Amino acid sequence: MAKEEGDGVARGRRRTVVRVAAGVAVAGAVGLVFALRSPSPVGHWNSAEGRGAFGAAYAKAMREMPRPAGTADVRTDFGFVRIHRFAGAAGRDAPLVLLPGRAAPAPIWADLMPHLLRIGDVYTIDLLGEPGHSVQETPISSEADQAAWLDQTLSRLPERTFHVVGLSLGGWTAANLALRAPGRVATLTLIEPVSTFAPIPLGTALRAIPASVSWLPRSWRDSFASYTAGGAPVRDVPVAEMIEAGMRHYTSRLPQPSQIAEEALGGLGMPVLAVFAGRSVMHDAEESRRIAERALPRGTVKVYPEATHAVTGERPEGVAADLAAFLDAV
Repeated sequence: MAKEEGDGVARGRRRTVVRVAAGVAVAGAVGLVFALRSPSPVGHWNSAEGRGAFGAAYAKAMREMPRPAGTADVRTDFGFVRIHRFAGAAGRDAPLVLLPGRAAPAPIWADLMPHLLRIGDVYTIDLLGEPGHSVQETPISSEADQAAWLDQTLSRLPERTFHVVGLSLGGWTAANLALRAPGRVATLTLIEPVSTFAPIPLGTALRAIPASVSWLPRSWRDSFASYTAGGAPVRDVPVAEMIEAGMRHYTSRLPQPSQIAEEALGGLGMPVLAVFAGRSVMHDAEESRRIAERALPRGTVKVYPEATHAVTGERPEGVAADLAAFLDAV
């Protein structure tokens, strides 16, 4: 009995971590255009000490994840991309590829990962130009570049096609790939994607400005994180510490993603699952639902009315079940 209670507390704690982490991860994405910029043309660590602090936090946060079956750094024209492979249930025609949000590398998936491994094999990718173990070497100056490095990454993997899953900014990244280089995208799953179906509200963008400046007090970032996650408290836990270390010590030099036009969404010919949270502050969920249902030729739309932008931490079983049913139906 004591063990069951302890496990329940641990699960609840992890879900709070993911809720908080998702909020922190979004902060830089919507406020980046306003932040002070470094003269360096590529994303970089501000100091060796900062990189070391982040590396230690990343390693600690990875202990919340299942053990990877393998880890590799994949060479692209824009730098090296860190990939973890996780062995899941057999029988799926193509593996899942997970693209996280802003400043949120592989461990952000800790709460959802056990459920995803029941679906099939999983790759996680640390986004190039963001805090993580990917190393940017060449400027990424356009949306075409964003699609190019990701397509090159997938081309180096042994499989021919993938079920691409994007969360938050990763949702925009996944949609951008599917629009510009769709050949390797078997299906597309967009979970609370920003700047994809509906724009980021002005109020949220304004709140994100101080959260996107690394040298301002951490409390400002924590406040924004709590706001995006429906008021969830910030906990002193590994995933949150990893994201905080990344936001504090890493300078990103990526272009601000532009809103995807509804007409462009109509060009997504592959099956698309769009997952929205009714209480999200990152977009108007009802407007996003209407646009997705109207624009996507082969779309499936799911809405969690009481969830926030951190829906993967709040409803991991439901999101995984929706994804499994979607893949089984295509």
